[in-house]
Amino acid sequence: MTSVDTRQIPRDSLFLMASLRLDGDEQQYRVKVRNLSAGGMMAEGQIRMARGSLISVDLRNIGWVKGSVAWVQDNRFGIAFADEIDPKLVRLAVSAPAPATGQRFAPTQPSAPEGKLRKI
Repeated sequence: MTSVDTRQIPRDSLFLMASLRLDGDEQQYRVKVRNLSAGGMMAEGQIRMARGSLISVDLRNIGWVKGSVAWVQDNRFGIAFADEIDPKLVRLAVSAPAPATGQRFAPTQPSAPEGKLRKI
């Protein structure tokens, strides 16, 4: 697919944070995801990138996705994924795990013994 062809692929404009690792480097960098499609994404961050660099990016609700840097312009860069993803999954909210007991507790009134909890 040429660069002209890829501009026709539907993209989701969004703004979320993701972690990124360069191939062979365990350090993680925080980047802003500006748009996302099944085949790639545009990111922005204070990391020096080079076209062709192999990377992995941790996308919400998907996990680590491998890809390569397709283009670089200032602090923005495009990533072509090695395998397609479902970009709709990234938009889904991350649900917090439910408390084990299903109950929440808060400190009691100041007159109660120190450290005692009351059910709310």
